[in-house]
Amino acid sequence: MEMLIKNAHIVSEFYDLEKLYDVYIYDGIIKEIGQNLSYNCEKMNADGNLLMPGLIDISCKICESGYENKDNVIRVSESAAAGGFTTLTTSPNTLPIIDNKSVVEYVYAKAAAGSIINMYLFGSMTKGCEGVEIAEIGEMIDKGVIAIADGGASIQNSDTLKNIMLYIKMFDVPLIMQCMDKDLAGDGMVNSGYMSTKLGLKGNPIEAEEIMVSRNLILAKHLCCKMHLTNITGAKSVHLIRDAKEDTEIITAGTCPHYFTLTENEVDNFNTFAKVNPPLRTQEDVDGIIEGLRDGTIDIISSGHMPAPFDRKNTEFEKAAYGIRSLETSLMVSYTALVKSGVISVLELADKMAKNPAKILGLRTKGIIKEGMDADLVVVDVNNEYVVDSSFFASKAKYSPYDGHKFYGKPICTICGGKIVGKYS
Repeated sequence: MEMLIKNAHIVSEFYDLEKLYDVYIYDGIIKEIGQNLSYNCEKMNADGNLLMPGLIDISCKICESGYENKDNVIRVSESAAAGGFTTLTTSPNTLPIIDNKSVVEYVYAKAAAGSIINMYLFGSMTKGCEGVEIAEIGEMIDKGVIAIADGGASIQNSDTLKNIMLYIKMFDVPLIMQCMDKDLAGDGMVNSGYMSTKLGLKGNPIEAEEIMVSRNLILAKHLCCKMHLTNITGAKSVHLIRDAKEDTEIITAGTCPHYFTLTENEVDNFNTFAKVNPPLRTQEDVDGIIEGLRDGTIDIISSGHMPAPFDRKNTEFEKAAYGIRSLETSLMVSYTALVKSGVISVLELADKMAKNPAKILGLRTKGIIKEGMDADLVVVDVNNEYVVDSSFFASKAKYSPYDGHKFYGKPICTICGGKIVGKYS
């Protein structure tokens, strides 16, 4: 299969962003990049728009295997492609839990049969994602999991986590960890503070994150274990990570667009569409996350996609499910909030949403645009504003806290493995 992309501003450290280039793709690989290229094959005119590397999501829940009433592999991959993602990873807390080689084989078979983009699995650290007994980590890695994760439920027992870290050092895969002290967080549904008091809802204090960030950093550094802290929400957590990274390269961190664009005020009037886990924090925390993105303390921006059916969100706040529909908005929200406002460059954004995730996960042929790399690409319109309308989302979860908001940076064509998997207007 051949394709020639014409007239694109390439977002890559290897090319001048101000110039227009052509990209020749053969058999899913970028074969040549230059100007005024001529090949007798399918052609696509980028019309002077940006050409970015396909985005790679390191924090996404795919509700396949037992949760088909939410979203399945097909819908999630279509939704991801619409948002510019060409590679998804999935949390292990599906049903059944991805904690053994048989489930790994089953879910990979489902992905191969239904996904229109690349899909990789995270295996669970513990059996049943219960945080007690170590799972069959080695066997799952042999079957293709590319990281080991806690399934969004932090390992509470420090000795158990220490043993997991010692074990996983035998393999060249990272630990993907969310940081939340369950005893402190309790049944808290929103950030502990003004809004929880105003609405009379149980609060989840930021200290619950900070304590686990501190513990995880200490263990990882002492044991020299490669670790990625995901879904960071707090300014003080950023400070802790910044200090820890001064003398080590084994620690990375990530966040999601809603944690640097939305605050706890979004849940006012019991807005269940802003009920997420971890919860939205304060403006001070938003500012801290933005600073961490600016100075490189936070390496990755992930979607944090965790859809729930509309009827489970459109109910009383206490009964409403946690979750957010974010695959189709992550790039637009991030571009507008960070690049358009001058916090980071578009190349730095590509690093945080493609290059760095690929590096952490060991995906050596993905994440950047240059000859010889996989042809996973997205054409992005940064010149026009687009209004978010969740009714057009590919996902079953047709809601968004950004409904009606205007953003720049909309993906207009997504290419995976040299094949166009979606065009959008």
